[in-house]
Amino acid sequence: MKTDLTDTTSSKINKALVLGRRAIGTPAVGMVLTLVIVTDEENAYDALKAANEASREHPSRTLVVIKRVSRSPRDRSKARLDAEVRLGADASTGETVVLRLYGEVVDHAQSVVLPLLLPDAPVVVWWPVNAPTDPAKDPLGALAQRRVTDTYAAEQPIQELTARADAYTPGDTDLAWTRITPWRSMLAAALDQVVCEVTSAEVEGEEFNPSVELLAMWLAERLKIPVRRSASTGPGLTSVRMETSSGPIVLDRPDGSLATLSIQGQPDRAVALKRRDTAELIAEELRRLDPDDTYATALKFGLERLDEEAAVTAPEVVETVVETAAESAAQAAPAAKPATKKAPAKKAASK
Repeated sequence: MKTDLTDTTSSKINKALVLGRRAIGTPAVGMVLTLVIVTDEENAYDALKAANEASREHPSRTLVVIKRVSRSPRDRSKARLDAEVRLGADASTGETVVLRLYGEVVDHAQSVVLPLLLPDAPVVVWWPVNAPTDPAKDPLGALAQRRVTDTYAAEQPIQELTARADAYTPGDTDLAWTRITPWRSMLAAALDQVVCEVTSAEVEGEEFNPSVELLAMWLAERLKIPVRRSASTGPGLTSVRMETSSGPIVLDRPDGSLATLSIQGQPDRAVALKRRDTAELIAEELRRLDPDDTYATALKFGLERLDEEAAVTAPEVVETVVETAAESAAQAAPAAKPATKKAPAKKAASK
């Protein structure tokens, strides 16, 4: 069931929700939370599709806030709210309200959203794109217990990651962190199988991928080791190599679907490690609404500190390469001299 409301108010939207529930025969509200999606018109369809799929696991009232840009000064001075109320099959297992804000009301989105929140239910705000620098201080973010961003969709992901660390507030999280949950689980399980000491690690992935940086910071903070990062063609994360006292442990995923776990002294194992879509990531974030302390610790470790610790072993590697090249040249030089002495003899013999 779908109801379109033009130039409306929050009270009229609430009334349309009640009438819609009665019309489809479900007068009771069975939602467990309110999910507020703040996006633009371009990304609204994909974000809403992911939220509807996630609502099968977490029935919720989804409020999609779309701030429309007015072209003329006259339009910008007029405040208008259009809404689209979806119930039943059009909203999966929850309720969906698409809010389009025009004019001055764009700067007061929280006043529109606040009357539509479910009473006594947690609130999650998700910015698929164009997230604020400090989500907790955003007027909509201040209404929520959890605030979800995605640095992978930012124009400069690495700089955005640093800004997130500076402005972190308990309750913040990022889908770039959610993407590495299977990697963290697999690496932790691999270390449980071997009694060893990890000395260093290397994380490989596509360039400008914040998940690579977050996984490297998590390893460096948890294992207290230097971690290097290297670029690959992707997709996403492609490999993690840990040097240990019992030999290397390598988790390699070249195709974005199937990975190979290699542990010294054990046969290689194929493990499912496919790249997950946005609906699965959002569903995971909605399973826990308390602050993610592990994410906070890894994020606050800092990219600068990660670079400093990763550079500790770099000079030693360079010196070793130079020494090896010098030794090879010294061994090859004596062998070249007899060859030059025999050359005239060969010419004399030919004559």
